[in-house]
Amino acid sequence: MLQISAADVDGALDFRDLVETLREAFRAGAVQPPRHHHTIEKPDGAATTLLLMPAWTDFTAAGTSQGGFIGVKIVSVTPDNNAAGLPAVMGVYLLMDGRSSEPLALIDGQRLTLWRTACASALASTYLSREDSRELTLIGAGALAPFLARAHAAVRPIERIRIWNRTRANAERVAHELRAAGLATEVADDLDEAVAAADIVSAATISTVPLVRGDHLSPGTHVDLVGAFSPVMRESDQRAIMRASVYVDTRAGATREAGDIVQAIAEGSLKTEDIRADLFDLARGAAPGRASAQEITLFKSVGAAIEDLATAVAVYGRVSGSRHR
Repeated sequence: MLQISAADVDGALDFRDLVETLREAFRAGAVQPPRHHHTIEKPDGAATTLLLMPAWTDFTAAGTSQGGFIGVKIVSVTPDNNAAGLPAVMGVYLLMDGRSSEPLALIDGQRLTLWRTACASALASTYLSREDSRELTLIGAGALAPFLARAHAAVRPIERIRIWNRTRANAERVAHELRAAGLATEVADDLDEAVAAADIVSAATISTVPLVRGDHLSPGTHVDLVGAFSPVMRESDQRAIMRASVYVDTRAGATREAGDIVQAIAEGSLKTEDIRADLFDLARGAAPGRASAQEITLFKSVGAAIEDLATAVAVYGRVSGSRHR
């Protein structure tokens, strides 16, 4: 069984290529049961959330390669880790042969998640943002921020990036990293101004209060909401939801776990039937994307096991090939 590190994942993947890999995955489909959530209580009152995300090739689907794959991502979320200088989210991905169930690879789950999450947003952007989108505003300066910037820049002609974060020093750190990668990036001090100036707004936070305010969205903006992965979190306000054409990564996941969607439905600013499409619909041409240059679009993702499986298979194929040369 291969041990595949974060550096191996980085060396195996390319943003534009992974976007196309995910597009093909959503077209082909896979079996992905609902993710399992388990709360692990601790004597000090703290808790760790354990997430299990399984998926396997849809062996009944036409065109499925013989054999196929089975995979499961095991993720732990321990908020108190930050105080100890450790990541709050840790994980691994186990990839198995679809025929024999033989373990093939154990892959760094944190890095895999960063790549697949950013590229799922970029995939949605190919359908929902304007093709001439040049101004990108990032909200949040966590580990995902530079991946989102590079993924969006891989599919749209991004010329300027603004990044806003509650702690300015963290925004400066990400801006420095992106400038080193050749992307013109500046730190924004006024969030509303940065949102108003953007062609694409991409938010990746754990905020429980809206950060993207609909009254500040300019016509033609695409909003990409990646954080707020639980029903109690929210990155967009009621006005943003009401002004936008709303899309999600998967309907089942978004309507159950995404705070922006769950809360909007509960307050009446969105109905389930108002969700235009998910990534399966868009990739298969079953639903249209952006309809006009003036339309405001909003994409909400919570992550899907099909994305992990497709990314893991791509990484395994490239790493195993290079090690056997």
